[in-house]
Amino acid sequence: MHCYFGCNAAAEPGYSAFLGTPQICVTKMSTRNCPGMDSVIKPLDTIPEDKKVRVQRTQSTFDPFEKPASQVKRVHSENNACINFKSSSTGKESPKVRRHSSPSSPTSPKFGKADSYEKLEKLGEGSYATVYKGKSKVNGKLVALKVIRLQEEEGTPFTAIREASLLKGLKHANIVLLHDIIHTKETLTLVFEYVHTDLCQYMDKHPGGLHPDNVKLFLFQLLRGLSYIHQRYILHRDLKPQNLLISDTGELKLADFGLARAKSVPSHTYSNEVVTLWYRPPDVLLGSTEYSTCLDMWGVGCIFVEMIQGVAAFPGMKDIQDQLERIFLVLGTPNEDTWPGVHSLPHFKPERFTLYSSKNLRQAWNKLSYVNYAEDLASKLLQCSPKNRLSAQAALSHEYFSDLPPRLWELTDMSSIFTVPNVRLQPEAGESMRAFGKNNSYGKSLSNSKH
Repeated sequence: MHCYFGCNAAAEPGYSAFLGTPQICVTKMSTRNCPGMDSVIKPLDTIPEDKKVRVQRTQSTFDPFEKPASQVKRVHSENNACINFKSSSTGKESPKVRRHSSPSSPTSPKFGKADSYEKLEKLGEGSYATVYKGKSKVNGKLVALKVIRLQEEEGTPFTAIREASLLKGLKHANIVLLHDIIHTKETLTLVFEYVHTDLCQYMDKHPGGLHPDNVKLFLFQLLRGLSYIHQRYILHRDLKPQNLLISDTGELKLADFGLARAKSVPSHTYSNEVVTLWYRPPDVLLGSTEYSTCLDMWGVGCIFVEMIQGVAAFPGMKDIQDQLERIFLVLGTPNEDTWPGVHSLPHFKPERFTLYSSKNLRQAWNKLSYVNYAEDLASKLLQCSPKNRLSAQAALSHEYFSDLPPRLWELTDMSSIFTVPNVRLQPEAGESMRAFGKNNSYGKSLSNSKH
């Protein structure tokens, strides 16, 4: 495997979501073609264990069907960058600053000032942004400093404008917090709360599938954050494990809002060059540019399966068509009866695809059968027809979560789920093998299962 990130520097765990710049880490995987049927893709469970390679997430583009490829790709979105703020708007001292500094001390640390933060170490570097671990001189807290280099001829990247403007208005325990914005002539710095890792790194550290209780808590938090933004008509559009930050207490936070956008009414068309290939829904893969919150829900289903099974749900190995073949192999090749309107999508050519019948999800991912209601919830999220996908709000009420404490549904937006008694992460690593053989924290639903 060879990796490079921007100028050969790799991002530390948890900060790919902040950087969002092209990071390319390619792990070669062998492809197996059936004689005379190159497009047929075998289920994951038929691949020998020694061939199930964890693949690093890399930069991807919207490849045409005809484009040959031999590399597996996981992408980082082009999220980050900057926003032009007038000096007058960033130079104002907030009420919090007055508790730490005096008007008579012009050199005292203030929010909105570059010298108010100390850089401790570089966490990663991309094509036009560098992320540092830092410390605030105003309140002493650890922060993540995302420094974007400004170039006069290119102006301000619009993805940063989206990210900063959206995050300024989103206040939720399961959404990364933007503390401060610092604008100078040469750089723009977004100051985020410090979160030490992300779900991608967490799963890489604990291969083979996560503890079932932890999957439930991570998924609940993901749906909680999505429900919050969807109710505000905001789509994330780039859900993937590396964009879900995980704190040391297990709190999950949505990050990387560079591709997010507010959805206006009436509906407009949007770019279909969104969402990492492995987490991109079939309607977008087939060229649809009219979508809503259901776009994000497909990604939720993919991430849910990956947390339980320990491998990506649909790891396309070549191109868009290969990605669709993997989806259709499990869910069935769509037609006008199962997906009204599919024939009108730009890239749907029936002759291109092998005809597959739909299967039970446990046939592709056997560990779904170990957890009560997991397969049912996954099947309602992984619907080819976008109109049939469960919403975030409805998913929170699914029976899969029925053994969680009722107080979780009563929390205020800024309250962590870990403020509820007895809600905590369970040990992973070797403990995950024994988790299915003993009672879990919320009930006995897994007590007789095997991992």
